[in-house]
Amino acid sequence: MLQRLDELKQNAFRELEVINDLSNLESWRVRYLGRKSELTNILRGLAELSLEERKSAGALANHIKNELDSLLNQKTESLKAEFQKQVLRSDESLAARGDITLPGRPIPMGRLHPITETLHEICDIFVSLGFQIMESNDAELDYYNFEALNIPEEHPARDDMSTFWLDYEDERGKRPMLLRTHTTSVSARCVATMKPPIRVIEPGRVYRYEATDATHLTMFHQLDGLAVDKGITMADLKGTFYEFARRFYGDGRRVRFRPDYFPFVEPGVEVAVECALCKGSGCRLCGNSGWIEIGGAGMTHPKVLERGGIDPNEYTSFAFGFGIDRIPMLRYGINDMRLFFGSDLRFLRQF
Repeated sequence: MLQRLDELKQNAFRELEVINDLSNLESWRVRYLGRKSELTNILRGLAELSLEERKSAGALANHIKNELDSLLNQKTESLKAEFQKQVLRSDESLAARGDITLPGRPIPMGRLHPITETLHEICDIFVSLGFQIMESNDAELDYYNFEALNIPEEHPARDDMSTFWLDYEDERGKRPMLLRTHTTSVSARCVATMKPPIRVIEPGRVYRYEATDATHLTMFHQLDGLAVDKGITMADLKGTFYEFARRFYGDGRRVRFRPDYFPFVEPGVEVAVECALCKGSGCRLCGNSGWIEIGGAGMTHPKVLERGGIDPNEYTSFAFGFGIDRIPMLRYGINDMRLFFGSDLRFLRQF
């Protein structure tokens, strides 16, 4: 036992000599003086020894413990003093290089992207009109993206939505899946899973394989809306959209509705807003028409309601969808959508 204590003491001394920071010193304290250290275990086991062994081993163990405590305190004070010297040397070095009382360099604060800010503002407007926000995955089944929206496989409308197809297989086998071409697919899911009355908006990213120019991208943001209830008419659609345009653009901006075709609405309309760049006189951005189309709308096709289990003879519905990226273009007079995604801080810091 005495030899074991002597070896323990020598090991502790050797390790303490090479310690040069407080973190390692704390580890040394736990190893040799902690509650689970070997020295503590020896002191706890003295009762099992004979009286003579207990006297000699106990005296030596207590002497070693007191000696290690004393060395620990000395080493702690020494390391703290050395640390203070290093801090002072560092401060003197900083003072030699400049005035350390000057304020530090400001940390630049981030902010939301203008498209995200626009999306939040649009959602706030429609939520105040009684709509709730619904979201879904960017990857969508062919059924909800096309079939459920009255766009069968042979429909020519699919030609305008050539997109990015994915390999997908589940318990039902291989099923066609793609990156959604419009957030109207979320409307199809809402019709299939919710019961009237329904008032929802569905923001998100959409993808189309098409040429990139000032008003078109392969990835852009879209917001669709759907209202299903008894007695809904086209007048409700126009009133809802005019109220949105008034709140977002102000009272002076003109909005145009004119007939158009979309497979999932009947009748359908094209919604356009007066060009902010030329104020309706015609320019390159609006194709010299004075108007920029932001989306389509109309009364939801009865077949779309039927596929979702809603009786079109009892309920009527309107739906709309527009590109979010074009909305701030019309508000601020921006002539190229690609500026939003070019990561040019000179442009983004303006908003």
